[in-house]
This record gives sequence, C-alpha cells and structure tokens, in this order.
Amino acid sequence: QVRLVESGGGSVQAGGSLSLSCAASGYTYCMGWFRQAPGKQREGVAGLRTGGGSAYYADSVKGRFTISRDNAQKTLYLLMDSLKPEDTAMYYCAAGVYGWCGDWTMYKTWGQGTQVTVTS
Repeated sequence: QVRLVESGGGSVQAGGSLSLSCAASGYTYCMGWFRQAPGKQREGVAGLRTGGGSAYYADSVKGRFTISRDNAQKTLYLLMDSLKPEDTAMYYCAAGVYGWCGDWTMYKTWGQGTQVTVTS
C-alpha cells in the first residue's frame, strides 16, 4: 500500500519560487507531481523513476521546475522557480508501480494535495 503525504506550497508573487515535498511509504516505481486548477483537468507536471534515470516535464514547466528524489528519505521534491499566475493550482504527489514514468496515465496513487497560489 503506497501512502503519499505532501507538504510545502503556499502563496508567492509572480517570479518567485516555492518548493514542495512528498513523503512516500510503500513500493513505488515512478513518482511525480500533478496539478489541477479550478475548472480544469488534472495534468502531469513532472515525473521520474525512483530507481534513477531521466526526469520528465510538461512543456509548460520545462526550464522552471525541477523534480528530484532523496531515496534514503523516500522523499520527492519539486522546486518551482519563475512562478507564473497560471501555475496556481492544487498540486498532487503521485506514484506508479510500473511503466514509463513519462506516461502520466501510469500514475495511480495520489496524495491529498497542497495549494500553490501565484499572485501577479
């Protein structure tokens, strides 16, 4: 049974930075971050294979967001730089147990979410 608990988030002005963390328990093969803005579908933001290898990003965040993982602590991070108002959303940590970690449909387990608000 995978359990994911997010922390971080909050409110920041456009151009600022925020960092999210996700503590995981149980087996994971892929871990990633998704977000959902009001009235919009949930979308994949970034993902990686917990055993190492490439990270995957949505085009909208490439060059601004960085996903990383501390395997010893079983913690996933998302560093968000150059934030824009359109980045405002509920951010969810997610995990999958097989497959290509750049395929957002592989992620089946979700955390409770943490709010990120970017003001102009």
